[in-house]
Amino acid sequence: MACDTYMSDNYIIEMLNITKEFPGIKANDDITLQLKKGEILALLGENGAGKSTLMSVLFGLYKPDFGSIYKNGIEVTINDPNDATALGIGMVHQHFKLVECFTVLDNIILGDEDTKLGFILKKDARKKVQDLMDRYGLHVDLDAKVEDITVGMQQRTEILKMLYRDNEILIFDEPTAVLTPQEIDELMKVMRNLSNEGKSILFISHKLNEIMAIADRVTVLRKGKLVGTVEKNKTTVEELSTLMVGRPVQLEVKKDEAKPGKTVLEVKNITVKNKDKKSAKDLVKDVSFYVREGEIVCIAGIDGNGQTELVQALTGLNPHFSGEIIFKGENYTNKTIRYRNSHGFSHIPEDRHKDGLILDFRLDYNEVLQNYFEDRFVKNGFMKFKEIKEYSDKLIEKYDVRSGQGSDTIVRSMSGGNQQKAIVGREMEREHSLLIAVQPTRGLDVGAIEFIHSEMVKKRDEGDAILIVSLELDEVMNLSDRIYVMYEGEIVGEVNPKEVTIQELGLYMAGAKRNYYGGEVL
Repeated sequence: MACDTYMSDNYIIEMLNITKEFPGIKANDDITLQLKKGEILALLGENGAGKSTLMSVLFGLYKPDFGSIYKNGIEVTINDPNDATALGIGMVHQHFKLVECFTVLDNIILGDEDTKLGFILKKDARKKVQDLMDRYGLHVDLDAKVEDITVGMQQRTEILKMLYRDNEILIFDEPTAVLTPQEIDELMKVMRNLSNEGKSILFISHKLNEIMAIADRVTVLRKGKLVGTVEKNKTTVEELSTLMVGRPVQLEVKKDEAKPGKTVLEVKNITVKNKDKKSAKDLVKDVSFYVREGEIVCIAGIDGNGQTELVQALTGLNPHFSGEIIFKGENYTNKTIRYRNSHGFSHIPEDRHKDGLILDFRLDYNEVLQNYFEDRFVKNGFMKFKEIKEYSDKLIEKYDVRSGQGSDTIVRSMSGGNQQKAIVGREMEREHSLLIAVQPTRGLDVGAIEFIHSEMVKKRDEGDAILIVSLELDEVMNLSDRIYVMYEGEIVGEVNPKEVTIQELGLYMAGAKRNYYGGEVL
């Protein structure tokens, strides 16, 4: 397959010979990227390949060490995001740039408020945002505080924030990482409509099927260097995955039949109340299920149907619920988070920044957050820094966590995918009997997904009980041995992935089908 440069005179954006270096790593090494007016150009690469860094240069978050940027053939200087916005460049960030204590509407208009006599014209702003929501199907409660809405709704807020500013060059950095399949389909339609209206889109994604569905061309990066640019219609998923990681990738999970043993986790009649006292609707309603050793159980469902609140109850992040959690015959209902973590639980959280990492700590300290107090890492009240670093180095190597300064790297400076790999490695390698993993491969490239899925199957075969909550239907269908489906806070179905179709699973997820009542399959 040839990787030809796409020559044209109507590039709206050209980034020529961009180089950006950080301590210990050259994130972008002489990269040239060219975007045509009205096209969707996908930017593909492994975690840490330099994609987000390159887009951050275009949006003014970083200044390149070398290289130049042209818009419509004229060289421009972008010192900060205000310069980028003035040039009509908008960006939906992988890690949201939202003020959590502000409402959705306030976040959307922040920095671009229309005023009269010193007062913000919120009525006009609300109408414009409402029109955008109706036009693109991106509905969010404008009066809700960001801290109270789901990750998927926060993603919609970011997209609306960009559309509100009427940008003509739109950067989507992993926009589908936290969306449901239905929301992804809608976003694809939105992107295609925007492209048809003449807007130019840069789309960063690890999901090859999405790239094949939406992109016009694909630019591939590997380890900070440009591999090449190909036309979507002249390539395949297999060829793109090989270009991205430098080797053939197994895209389907290979595993033997599960051999379940004793019940490890038994959940009895869990109910989680709504924090909003105005709403009488329970977020989780009388949920019961079980997970056995030697099996992978997936909870599927559209985002916002109680999965997050259920996991928070199981892990102790939200102790305000009724019901019982029985772990290996012991009642864990009122156990502390530390007790659960040190007595058999591992947890890959949904929000890696809020619940998974301390961003301004070094990587090695983050790798021992749950077990730094163990004898192997502490003596007479003093940390064994050498042992901590050696342990972290092993995880970094095994899980291919790419960081400029190894274990000494401040986690905030790492790419989202490598932050995720650091958490996955930490939780999978800790001693445990139950792994609860929420969106475990969120933001990971196909090579990393292949490795982590194989490690999960290996842990299963060694006798671990694994409970996965995922919005990725391919992951649910390929990885699970049993599937529970949640809808409006209830488990409405238990199905065998070998016997159910994606279409039938979608009916359960939409509440149109049910086979599960009070813990009994009918």
